[in-house]
Amino acid sequence: MEDGMAGEQGEDRALVRHMLDALPHARALGMRLVDVAAGAVEIEMPWRADLVGDPRSGVLHGGVVSALMDTCCGAAVIVHPKGSRTTATLDLRIDYLRSAVPGQAVRARAECFHVTRSVAFVRAVARDSAEESGPPVAIATGAFTIEERP
Repeated sequence: MEDGMAGEQGEDRALVRHMLDALPHARALGMRLVDVAAGAVEIEMPWRADLVGDPRSGVLHGGVVSALMDTCCGAAVIVHPKGSRTTATLDLRIDYLRSAVPGQAVRARAECFHVTRSVAFVRAVARDSAEESGPPVAIATGAFTIEERP
């Protein structure tokens, strides 16, 4: 890896960590950065009893999965080379495919795949294990605001 690329990745990692520290919901949900690359971010949220939506089954509440995916998508926008250091969600569609397995962390990976002058387009996948096999918990597509960089 070139020194410049390593430096940019380090700056992006610091930027996303700062974002997660600054967002009250990200702190409250225990989100932590797993990986960052140009236009892509992976964030994990631990399973906790206070985040369960159905106490009988132990399944995480869908709202916390939504918060994870929205946060991960926004982070992917801010680390995209043509992205913006600030962003807001314009549109986010989340399709839930199955319940997360009780007791397992949920990990979302988002990729900012297209940027225009004012909108960034993102897709994301949430899984309840680090393995790539098996159906995801949810998938998302969204549009986020961007500001042109000077």
